[in-house]
Amino acid sequence: MNTVALAVTDGMLHFELSAACEVFGADLTGVADPWYDFVLCGTGAVRVGRFRLEPDHGLDHLRRADTVIVPGWADIDEDPPADLVDAVRAAHEAGARVASLCTGAFVLAAAGLLDGLRATTHWAHTEVLAARYPEVEVDPDVLYVDNGSVLTSAGKAAAMDLCLHLVRLDHGSSIANTVARRLVVPPHRDGGQAQFVTTPVPAPDNHPLAELFPWVMERLDQPLTVEDLARRARMSSRNLGRHFKVVTGTTPLQWLLTQRIRHAQELLETTGDSVDAIAAATGMGTATTLRRHFNRTVGVPPDTYRRTFRSRTGPA
Repeated sequence: MNTVALAVTDGMLHFELSAACEVFGADLTGVADPWYDFVLCGTGAVRVGRFRLEPDHGLDHLRRADTVIVPGWADIDEDPPADLVDAVRAAHEAGARVASLCTGAFVLAAAGLLDGLRATTHWAHTEVLAARYPEVEVDPDVLYVDNGSVLTSAGKAAAMDLCLHLVRLDHGSSIANTVARRLVVPPHRDGGQAQFVTTPVPAPDNHPLAELFPWVMERLDQPLTVEDLARRARMSSRNLGRHFKVVTGTTPLQWLLTQRIRHAQELLETTGDSVDAIAAATGMGTATTLRRHFNRTVGVPPDTYRRTFRSRTGPA
């Protein structure tokens, strides 16, 4: 059984901590057996926001874990506790996989675990991380970075992205997708955190693509091209690409492919249509094309996806 240890101390952010608890601490033996042996490690009772936690073990227990999770650090202007930094470093030296959530990257950087590596944190603090630890290659645009034994996530909801990524590494895409469905979150999000940086979520009518999106969704069975979308939006293909990057965080083709795959997922869950019929209904053309893109995007073939999710969401 894979042991996941959550390093807790005063001054941590409760959202990221809760995300880790929900993914690794819940009893999901009905999804994968064995699941994780989840423990909290700290120096004593810990105040996290308005909550009080009682750790199961001291920080020295981190070195016995297979995976160590370091939640977000509330005050990045304050140095993280030396005993926490030392314990995280010792756990990594003992062979543990270490992952930080949000500003937990500052703890990993203080421990020297990010030296010479690419890493990320909440977009609002990437410049501070880069200035304070110049040995770290800070990437402000991604949701998470996987360096093998050291992983870092961007802020807030990206913590869930990284937790699900760890589940995917340990148990496979199908199990990770099932966990994501249980949590009512996407198993994998397109784009990076750049799409969230000081950019408000677009209302239905306040961006140049507002009329284009519903038009496309009604025509997913058609072989639409970037030129078709640009013509409908009354702009050049280049300008269309720029607007898509701002609004969705990705390219027109990638966004279109994602919508086709999501529609295919819906049809697999709610109908008994053949894969060939679903390929036609989603504009993929052939079952071979659908299977290739579906497997690459979702992580499992369409037939496997249908067996996994239709039993939970639709009639047999």
